[in-house]
This record gives sequence, C-alpha cells and structure tokens, in this order.
Amino acid sequence: MNQYETVFILTPVLSDDQMKETVAKFKKILTDKGAEIVNEEIWGLKKMAYAIQKKSTGFYCLLEFKAEPEVIKSLETGFRRDEKVIRFMTVKLDKYAAQYAEKRRNKLSKKEEA
Repeated sequence: MNQYETVFILTPVLSDDQMKETVAKFKKILTDKGAEIVNEEIWGLKKMAYAIQKKSTGFYCLLEFKAEPEVIKSLETGFRRDEKVIRFMTVKLDKYAAQYAEKRRNKLSKKEEA
C-alpha cells in the first residue's frame, strides 16, 4: 500500500455541520475501499490566494491515508461529482515525504497537549 495525502477545499457557504458531513463522506469512500486513514486535519476557513468560482475563501481539509492506487480514482471521482468541492489535490508520498509528515504530526500533537 502507498501513502497518500489529499488536500481539498470546500465552498465557504457551508455550515460547520455540512462541512464535517462532507469530510466524513470522503473518509467513508476511502475506508469502504480498504484504505487506512492515518491523519485528518481540518484547517478551517482560510482566505485563498486568488478567487476560485468567484469565492475568495474556503474550508481547507487534509487527509493522509494508506491505500492501493485504484482507490485514488474513486476518491477523485467523488470529489469531481460533489459541487461542494472547489479544488482538490492528491499526492503520493515517497519515503522522505512520509517521514516528514510523521514528524509534522508528532509536532502538532505535542502542541495540542501543551
């Protein structure tokens, strides 16, 4: 199984509940296909560098997971079909990127404990 990282931006007109439901929907797509979710981060409402679909802000979400390559196609199809998703990007992590992501996760968990 390969390790992947997906960042997606949701439309800013959603309520917090709708945003969480949408993130849960994509997590379910992954787990139904046999993927193991390593990390989930919701960065919240952020200002974008440039307007996308006439929107200047969006809810940013990051999912880190381990999956087979076939899972990515169904996940990205789900992103394309959902009108709440403005942009998405999935990246396969090599061993160095995976180590960096693990260090970053550990650093964030230490910050949350303090």
